[in-house]
Amino acid sequence: MKKRYLFFAAVTAGLMAIYSCTKLNDKDYATIVSSQFSPTSKDVAALVGVPYTNWRTLELGRSANAIWRTNEISADETVIPARPNGWVDGGIYRRMHEHKWTADEDNSFQIWTNAFSGITNCNRLLYQLDNNLIPVTTGKDQLEAELKVLRASFYYALCDFFGNVPIITKFDVPAGYLPTQSTRAQVYAFIISELTTNIPLLSKLNDGTTYGRFNQWAANALLAKMYLNAGVYTGTPDWANCIKACDQVINSGLYSLESVQSNVFATNNSGSKEIVFAIPFDNIYTADGATAWTLHMETLEPENQATYNFQNSPWGGICAIPQFINTFDPDDNRLKANWIQGQQYTASGSVLMGTMDKFNGKPLSYVNEVPGVDSTQEVHGFRLGKYQIQNAELVGMSNDFPLFRYADILMMKAEASLRSGDAATAASLVTQVRQRDFTTNPSKATVTAAQLQANTSYDYGLRNHLSTTHESVSDIQYGRMLDELGWEFAQEGRRRQDLIRFGVFTSKSWLSHSPNGAYRTLLPIPTSAMHTNSNLKQNTGY
Repeated sequence: MKKRYLFFAAVTAGLMAIYSCTKLNDKDYATIVSSQFSPTSKDVAALVGVPYTNWRTLELGRSANAIWRTNEISADETVIPARPNGWVDGGIYRRMHEHKWTADEDNSFQIWTNAFSGITNCNRLLYQLDNNLIPVTTGKDQLEAELKVLRASFYYALCDFFGNVPIITKFDVPAGYLPTQSTRAQVYAFIISELTTNIPLLSKLNDGTTYGRFNQWAANALLAKMYLNAGVYTGTPDWANCIKACDQVINSGLYSLESVQSNVFATNNSGSKEIVFAIPFDNIYTADGATAWTLHMETLEPENQATYNFQNSPWGGICAIPQFINTFDPDDNRLKANWIQGQQYTASGSVLMGTMDKFNGKPLSYVNEVPGVDSTQEVHGFRLGKYQIQNAELVGMSNDFPLFRYADILMMKAEASLRSGDAATAASLVTQVRQRDFTTNPSKATVTAAQLQANTSYDYGLRNHLSTTHESVSDIQYGRMLDELGWEFAQEGRRRQDLIRFGVFTSKSWLSHSPNGAYRTLLPIPTSAMHTNSNLKQNTGY
């Protein structure tokens, strides 16, 4: 449970109502007048917590087709296929898999709306601080710097998914204000400037006071991520600055790899030494609705309620794409630890039987087969189990979501080093990450510079009940590095971004997906936004 963070929303709702009043009456003792209010450190934490909560719905909110789901099911690792019990939902998941989405999809709407909601909340607080509506006298510069970095993180999402978006830094805009659109390169430059200017003003602490907030190291992780994708965002790579930003986090000495990867994704993972920046969740305070983290419900079949003694029946949808599973070394601990597979049992050890369609009354055993995005049975596809599922879990999970972690820092530096011609350093860093994953055969953890420059092991091509094809992978530069990213970061809502950077996202086929236009590296600006702002120009191809 993360009460210190979840306290933000309740306290701040009241405080924001106070500061939004246009007239204050000193004789009304039920009202706190700003001139009579001296915020404590807890009050300040609650205030800054408001825009942080927007990251929940932006990344993971229940039934919200936002960042995590969009990055996952549009890529080559996971799919939400049609199931005997549903998951058709108007064809949205199939369109995401086949890259046939439109500007009317919920994915575009959710990412655009939630990111700009976070930006608006940051701008509101900055306006109130600047005008002393929130009378902070100690640590004001640090607080404002944190809000600007947080605002930049929302622009990072917008830059990644939409590219060309308005840059809004003011809250007190005139009625009818329609912001103008900036280019992707301009948005990138704005984010870089905001980060490099404000990082020195942030806290250097890594403790309970900064958990789930941007300190210097979390901000450097975001900065490294921007530089890592600079070639995509601007056309000009910046590997050197990516390495420098990673080194800031590494040289802090405050973070390290967990001895077992699963510790990072445990139910109570707020103490993980590997997490650099997390989005906190709690199965009591974020139990259901838009702020809940519900992956266990989205991936397990209804029968698995008896496996974990859930209070509710799972919905059974998302699973692994078999081609991706086939890339794993059988000795890699991550294959068994992160993917739920094989015969399923009740909590007492009895064999679970299927209850739907062709597998009604037959053993419920998850197999590494998926006939296609259009049709599956309940046994098809390994299920997502990277995030610990606790006994008697509610609809919402308590696992905090690691948006940035130390393994990511090492792997960003490894990729940047590899692309800069230093394959030896890259191989050493990748080996460091792999060492915890080959406990039965430790020698396999070692990766050489030559191996890291080899082809991918992913067998690209259509692989469904209607068609089977095979595609060359010799055109994927550093394909083995892409494999390493997949094995380490599967299920973490980032695969689309990695595939784009390696030139795979719009050029290769998998399962039922065929390439459908290079412009698909960006989402369309949602129709609702286009209708409300005449200054916006739709992204190319839509």
